[in-house]
Amino acid sequence: MDLCPVISLGRLILPALLVALPHAAAQPPGLAMEALPEGALTVEDTGPGAYSHPLASLSAEQREMFSLGHRMFHNKWAFYWFESAEWGRGPTSNAQACANCHAGNGRGVAPGTPASVPLGGDTEAPRVSHIAVRAEAATQLVVRLSIPGEGFAGAPKAHPHYGDQLQDVGVRGVVPPEAEVALQWTERAVTLNDGEIVSLRSPKLRLERLAYGPLGAEVMLSLRLAPPLIGMGLLEAVPDEAIEQLAAREPIDGIRGRTNRVWDASQQKTVTGRFGLKANHGSLKEQVAAAFVNDIGLSNPVYPDQNCPPIQKACAEQLVAGKPEITALRLAATELYLRSLLVPARRNVDDPRVQRGERIFESARCGVCHVPQLRTGESAHIPQLSGQTIRPYSDLLLHDMGEDLADGRPDYLASGREWRTPPLWGIGLSEAVNGARTFLHDGRARSLVEAILWHGGEAQVSREAFRSMAKEEREALLAFLASL
Repeated sequence: MDLCPVISLGRLILPALLVALPHAAAQPPGLAMEALPEGALTVEDTGPGAYSHPLASLSAEQREMFSLGHRMFHNKWAFYWFESAEWGRGPTSNAQACANCHAGNGRGVAPGTPASVPLGGDTEAPRVSHIAVRAEAATQLVVRLSIPGEGFAGAPKAHPHYGDQLQDVGVRGVVPPEAEVALQWTERAVTLNDGEIVSLRSPKLRLERLAYGPLGAEVMLSLRLAPPLIGMGLLEAVPDEAIEQLAAREPIDGIRGRTNRVWDASQQKTVTGRFGLKANHGSLKEQVAAAFVNDIGLSNPVYPDQNCPPIQKACAEQLVAGKPEITALRLAATELYLRSLLVPARRNVDDPRVQRGERIFESARCGVCHVPQLRTGESAHIPQLSGQTIRPYSDLLLHDMGEDLADGRPDYLASGREWRTPPLWGIGLSEAVNGARTFLHDGRARSLVEAILWHGGEAQVSREAFRSMAKEEREALLAFLASL
């Protein structure tokens, strides 16, 4: 039985304990179209709630579903029924709640990086890799792993003892964490053409107390930082044909992206990848379902089985909660919650320095991958998202980013050097939303300057253009990025 609110055919019935929703703002009046990354659906907010506004035109039933999705996203999950959270968390996991890693629906922060506000819990208490507690902190960084070869439909081949994601939280005295995860940072200096020195750091992953034996010399590991979640419904509504047309463009200065083709368990077919750091998810439903089971150990209609490889016998013996913990209703509500989140409006679009920075962005070939404008097709889920001109600054394609950013771990058609172009919309408000100011797939970049200087491979031409710029040109480019 679903312990959450139930649904009738005509209308959702929610309990009295209804979460307070952020104001669903209408189109900001008087703003130029270039300031509206979601067109008429953009919201004007520059504070901590900038990533949390739902579509204003949601129907009453959609609003109630959004409320339930908000609850599922922020719900604290517990393994034992007597804990101060909802029962159902898996015996091994990475987090207690979605919001632990995506505070304010924003990006995470890599360990060892200070944030301007506390992240991932109600306190800044140290991480405890045991039983869930009321204010458990989360790392916001997970370790994906695989071994050579291909799994089902070309997926990465899961490790036989640890699966495809390392869970670093267990149940004290009952199920051990699969491992303890630690990072060590290495610094190196890069000198720009005008003599300015920038320090770049790279992570060295250390795994200790492996509970089920050595990983093996051939294991492939990849650090993945929690990304921001705004505008996902619009990205889902971009037609496959539009993504494929971008992939078919003639190369510009050696830059040419390509699509990933991935198995979507929610649709039971191979589709074009568009979500995930390697475009390894083809739909929002698939991404949400995979996150529930991998990060929190919550079974759902797409992934009914939890992360208990055969060697983890104690893990399998503890699966006593209701199944699935995330019912079809809960999953649909969480999808709608994320699908409805708006993108904040740009700021300072009339500032001459910002306008100059936009021209520099284009001349440095940044816009070849970070395509400024796309258009949505028909949205089967929320019709209001159909036919919108959007400005995500992404082509949703895979690009070779060079050896320095390579994780060496293929993911479907994505090589160990390829990453999906991350959307840039809202990036200038990341720190205002939740204090997060780390970028790239593993959070190594502590500023946008560092992020640019890590670019290699197809993006080397843009990196070298940035390195050769005069200081005022770099500052104009950064002002443009801060306006997004």
